[in-house]
Amino acid sequence: MNLLEQQLCNPELTGSYSLDCSIDELNEAVASAGFAIFEVDLKGVKGKQKLFNEVAQAVNFPPEFGANWDALADALCDLSWCAASGYVLLLKNVSETFGLSANDREIALDLLADTVVYWRQRNKSFWIFYS
Repeated sequence: MNLLEQQLCNPELTGSYSLDCSIDELNEAVASAGFAIFEVDLKGVKGKQKLFNEVAQAVNFPPEFGANWDALADALCDLSWCAASGYVLLLKNVSETFGLSANDREIALDLLADTVVYWRQRNKSFWIFYS
């Protein structure tokens, strides 16, 4: 087990981080750990509906996904359709604003932080990496 895989498997270390390795290295560690990885390309995203759509597609949300903040929080804290030892959300091409208004950006960041805490309380890793 390499160092990255060891870190991924420790729920107490989970959080949101800038990716400091290659995507290939991350994918290898994720696969070795038995985790699921969701790659969301946010290049050119403008507005929360586009953000919802990109995340929903990458994470393969169920068709009944409501495309609002509450539905996004619920779906990220469920993931029953994707059983895994842990999860990695890789947000690629993220701008400082996420392509959102200041208020929506704050909501998105809070929601992501709450998702990490939710899974940590269940002793399961949920990582968010920005690249």
